[in-house]
Order: sequence, then structure tokens, then C-alpha cells
Amino acid sequence: MPSHTFADRSAAQPPERGTVEALISQTHRLRGDVDAVRRDAVPDEDDPRLRWQRALCDLAVHHLDDLGLQLGQLRDGMPPGAEAPLAEAAGGVATVQLPATRTESGSGPVNTPAGSAEWNLLTDEVDWSEELFRLFGRSPEDGALSLDELPSFVVPEDQQLLTAMVTDCLVDGKPIDGEFRITRPDSTTRTVHMMGEPVLDADGCTASMWAVVRDVTELRRRRQAVHDTRDSLRRQQHIARTERRIAVELQESVLPPWRGSLRLPPGGSTSLDLAAHYLPSATGALIGGDWYDAMPLPDGRALLSVGDLTGHGVAATSGMAMLLGALRGMAVAGAEPGPLMGWLNQLLDASAQPALGSAVCCRYDPATATLTWSQAGHPAPLLFREGIGRALEAPEGVLLGATSGAVYGQAEERLLPGDVLVLRTDGLSPRSMGLDDPADDATGAPRLLALAPRLSAARSAQECVRVVAEEFGGAEREDDACVLVARIGP
Repeated sequence: MPSHTFADRSAAQPPERGTVEALISQTHRLRGDVDAVRRDAVPDEDDPRLRWQRALCDLAVHHLDDLGLQLGQLRDGMPPGAEAPLAEAAGGVATVQLPATRTESGSGPVNTPAGSAEWNLLTDEVDWSEELFRLFGRSPEDGALSLDELPSFVVPEDQQLLTAMVTDCLVDGKPIDGEFRITRPDSTTRTVHMMGEPVLDADGCTASMWAVVRDVTELRRRRQAVHDTRDSLRRQQHIARTERRIAVELQESVLPPWRGSLRLPPGGSTSLDLAAHYLPSATGALIGGDWYDAMPLPDGRALLSVGDLTGHGVAATSGMAMLLGALRGMAVAGAEPGPLMGWLNQLLDASAQPALGSAVCCRYDPATATLTWSQAGHPAPLLFREGIGRALEAPEGVLLGATSGAVYGQAEERLLPGDVLVLRTDGLSPRSMGLDDPADDATGAPRLLALAPRLSAARSAQECVRVVAEEFGGAEREDDACVLVARIGP
């Protein structure tokens, strides 16, 4: 292969064969590692992050395939013990042509996305490699394209760009480095990248121009895929942040405004000392439809409730706000817990956004220290008395929104001074903790009951909440949860 005297530098010496072989081996190993990561990154049409990651892997694999191909061309152009032949073209102009790329076994040439060309300005000769003919969709019998004919294969929008690059190279001696699109005889459009330089004669004048042309259509497609999936991920993240902010604001606007503890009614040996705590999910991004509530009723009694609506985000919190508002309104109007649950079920069943919910609704009468309660597919309240805890016997009740016309039962429990009542939502104790007791599901009942001595010894509801938070607050739960504690006594 003749050497070149470029406009701005001498030809670089080719690297040793062993160096190229080592680079090829490293490329093959890296390509295998990236391909393994790509296989693990299974695309999920519903997850923009996974689509973006898969697109990045595809782009990296394409780059490595391209690099391996070019290193193979470099290797096959340097057989062991051979020196690059030196020859002078007519008029002292050097010529160049890249060899055909071989298969891994070296059995023969294969199609490649790159080829070389030289346009001799002194003889008007054009020399194209076989690869370049294939890239342009032409046969060698059709002949190579001259610099005047080349723009006819370029799409009209890119012809001016190609003309400017060639003019700068031939007139000002600038190297060529740019992309343009060509339309092949089969009407397919390909994007190519051309790199080249002018070649000077003995007098320092431009005698020819050589170039390497590479098909980068697939590379650009994969880069566009990365760009599109990245933009999709950013939009999805923006939407998620916006929805989370709205969900948090909506949740904070409907949950009880009191912080710390609350006493209902204000005094008396049978009044309720109340405290609550909200436990977010591990990611903090999943704002669900969990709620807790405590409020005085016009007749001197108190309303306690906890519940959970299926789903996350704005839909769940807006549905929760609707249910909680309806629950408060019906309780203020004097509805009993059982019928109240039935009306909530009817409301959710007729909602424009179908969902399921679970809830516990309690009405406490301080005059008789009696708790009247109902439940809809929800864990029963836990009662702690004198160091022993137990779940209250639950009346009949199915999930809200599960069936039309459901009937909900009611139960009563007489409470004593010093009793502690714990209401909570699902998700308090994640199953992923791997506890041996199969009964210790997401409601956390066994672990809560094990806290009986500490809860009974607590002097306030707020202290009880701290005990529960210490037990469950450090767990990485998949869903959010909340707990409401009521302590009977002054």
C-alpha cells in the first residue's frame, strides 16, 4: 500500500501486529460483557428507565462491533513480516486503498460498512475499494463516481454541505470530517461519515484527495433511540415528580391537622389520648391512599378511623380524600359505623375510577367507655391491657368497592383506663423481612402484640407511637402505612 504525504503531516507508522491483536481481544471481551448486560436489561414498555438503559446498551454494542471491524481491517492490512509497499503514482502522487475485511477465520471478504476512495486531480482517475461500491449500492462495472458525480447520490438537503467540505479540502487543504446522506439505486437512504485529507505533490499543490467513507446509519439510529428514550425518561420523571407533589399536598390537606397528640374529649378518666404516625415507602415516591383520622362528634363522642385505598399517586390520594370526606360527613350526621361502611361501599362502587379500599371505623363514647366499630376487609384493631395484647373479634365486612349492596356488621368493646388501642393499615411489616411466623404478614400483628409490655407501660399515646415507630420505622417497606394509637385515661 503506498504511503501518503498529507497536507499537514507525514503518514504515521502502522502499529505492531501484536498490539492490534491485543486490542481486538480486549474489544471482543468487552463486547461480550456489554452484551451480557444488554440481555439482562429486558425492555419494559411501561418503564422508560429500562427502555433508556437498553438503548444505551444497544449503542455501546454497535460501537464495539464497529471498533472490532476497523481493528480487523487494520490487522488484515499488515500480514506478519510484511512491510507496507511503497510506490509512486503518476506525477509523484501517492495512492491508497484499504483491503477488504475478512471473516474471523480469514476465509474471505465480507460486507463492511466502510470503504476507501481516492480522486486523482492530475489524471482524473478515481479509485474505489470494493466496500465503497457496496456501500453506495453500485457494482464495479458501473464505475466509481467522480467528485462532480458524487453529489448526484447525495440528498438535496446535504449537497451544499458536501460541496463545502470538498472545496475546503482541495482549495484550502483542510481535512474532511463530516456526515451526509446518500440515496442508493434501490431508493434506500443511508447516512455516511467521510474522513479524508488532500495529498500534495512535490511542489506542494493538491494533487489528489483520499477519503474513508463509513456507513453510520445504524449508529445514528441507535443514538437517536438513546436520545428519544432519555427524553421520555426525563418527561416521565418530571410527571412523576409533579404527581408526587400534588399527591403529597392533597394528602397533607385531608389528613388531620393536629401534630403530636390529641385528647378527646379534653378531660376525664375515660377520655382518649391520641397520637398517629405515617410511615412512607422505602423509595418515598409511592404516595398511596392510606389515611388515619380522629375527630370529635357533635354529641360528645369521638370518631376514629384508618383505611387504605388501592393504587398510588394522585388517583389514590384523591379517592382517599373523597372517602374520608364522606366518612366524616356521615359520622357528624350521626351514622352508625356499620351502615356508614355500607354507604362508603356504595360510594366507591359508583365512583368514576373503580378501586378497592379497606377501612376500620370506630365511634367511642366517653360516657360509657364503649367502642363501637366496623371494618371492611381491614385488620382488626389491637387492644393492649395489663401487658397483654389481642386482636378484637372482627364483625362481618368485605372490601369497599368489592361488591354492590354489601352489609357490614358492628361490634362493641368496653374499654378500661390504661387500655391502649392500636389501629394500622397494611404495609406496616413487609413480607420481605423473612420472618419465620407465617402469620406475621404485612399487618405486623404478631410483632405488635409482642410489644404489649412496653405499650401497656407507656404513659401517653405519643410514647406508644414512638415504640411502634422504633419497631417498624427502619424497615424498607414496599408500600406506605400509618398507625393510630388511642390510650384510655387521664
